[in-house]
Amino acid sequence: MSENSVEALLEEARLTAAIPPPAERQRLREAAGLSRAQVASAVGVGRSTVANWETGVSDPQPPARLSYLRLLKGLVEIYPAAPASAPATAPAPAPGPTSEPTPTPTPTSAPAAVADPEPTVPVPVFTSHDTLRGPDGLAVEGEPGPCVRCGVTTTFRSTDGHPLHAGAFCVPAAPSNATAPTPAVTPATTVPAPATASPTPAPVPTRPQRRARSAARAQAETTSLIGRAVQEEAERSGGDEEAALKALVKRAIPDVMHLFNETRATARYDYTAYPALPDILKKPSKKDPDQIWEARPRFHHPGYSLKASGDIRVTALDVNAAYLSALKCWLPIGKLDHSTGADGVEPKRAGVHLITPAPWTHPHLPNPIGDRDEPGALWVTNATLRLLQRLSGPKHGLTEAPVIHESWTSGATENFLDALRKTLGAAREEAIAEDDFLTLEYVKAMYSKFISTMGESIHNREMVRPDWMHIIHSQAYANLWGKAYKAHQAGLDVVAMTGTDELHVTGDWRQVFPEGRGVAQMKIKYGEGKTSGEYTIGTVTR
Repeated sequence: MSENSVEALLEEARLTAAIPPPAERQRLREAAGLSRAQVASAVGVGRSTVANWETGVSDPQPPARLSYLRLLKGLVEIYPAAPASAPATAPAPAPGPTSEPTPTPTPTSAPAAVADPEPTVPVPVFTSHDTLRGPDGLAVEGEPGPCVRCGVTTTFRSTDGHPLHAGAFCVPAAPSNATAPTPAVTPATTVPAPATASPTPAPVPTRPQRRARSAARAQAETTSLIGRAVQEEAERSGGDEEAALKALVKRAIPDVMHLFNETRATARYDYTAYPALPDILKKPSKKDPDQIWEARPRFHHPGYSLKASGDIRVTALDVNAAYLSALKCWLPIGKLDHSTGADGVEPKRAGVHLITPAPWTHPHLPNPIGDRDEPGALWVTNATLRLLQRLSGPKHGLTEAPVIHESWTSGATENFLDALRKTLGAAREEAIAEDDFLTLEYVKAMYSKFISTMGESIHNREMVRPDWMHIIHSQAYANLWGKAYKAHQAGLDVVAMTGTDELHVTGDWRQVFPEGRGVAQMKIKYGEGKTSGEYTIGTVTR
């Protein structure tokens, strides 16, 4: 055995002897702002293993133990445990031969009880509250230390060298677990407490309840990554919102991929990130698209004209977070397999299909496959095919079923991106409630770029799934088509429908759709142009 090996064993023995208890391991990780996934990746284990170490289910074992112990040792040096509180009063010394007896206070001279004074945090005296910046104008980072304003650890400095959150972005310190000061209590005659029955044992949570709680904790942990990124860039920019937003948009792709991997940590099945793709899903060149038709039309009702004067009032509606909602769709998770006819069309399979759609004969409703220059067969996604099949069924009866010629499909699930969708949706909802512009735009950049770069993109090398990208785009349009049909059924005329998030209708739309900025709500679309917000049009003269 070499000398280096002996030293490594001795180091591990010393670290093992001083390993903190499970609760302290968790405290150290959270104090450093690290997620379990980050620790797991650093020491070479799974996130669930780190969770077991922090809850006492298991202890660190080789080969990851030494790396984990070194991490804990370093965190202890940066974030030492708070010293235990000293006892409120020291015990009185036993009276000796020369000690005077302690006088017993009379009832009339009893001192009033006084609550313990609140602890005070010493604040260093410093002369500058300005942020130390480098030549590029960004805040300079250094060794972490407690902020002189709020006491929370920060890596930024003021111009006179003291730890200080940049741009006044101080965060409140986490509430202490110390016992609150006990209020004064008037002495009273002690009355024996009545006998109480044995407490009823708490019910043991069921497996679905445990799974739900675990999912909630995981979502809260991944959502905190979003807030931490916004806080970092807000501090780094020193309060410059435009610079912070630019930095957040720039890091949106790697951040959302990290978030995606976090939500996949407890998944029950694997997926293929780089499947062998058929030629129809490959771009012939950088500028030319592949052969998949996503069905995103520009529909205008033939009975109305923007150029004709009239008094028909139209409202342009905006679908909130259309692509975020479209993450709820059937996605193939494996390699795409080829089939002919309708053999590859099954409820739990998804992919792309070569079909010949039936003619669309409803001019007051948009065509489900959009506006086409030429009739005939075309490649569509599973989302478009499912929409056509619904509309050709007995419930709608709006068209004939499409003819399916061939397909490229794989086993699929509708919940593959559900955890990511819920995490981003929760962060978006919280940002709206708090009027947090930075977080709202950051979340939007994450889900939009996640979708647009999951195909053949130089900006995202972690997956190549153009079939997913097309399916999500088509699902967003299918969702919009469903809203148009709902408006039509309620007696509103659909004047126009554009892209995946814009719907123009006549009549009282608030009786059909809830108004607001939530994912399930609609809002009036304001922007440039004549058709922005609310406008009037006339009918086409014949």
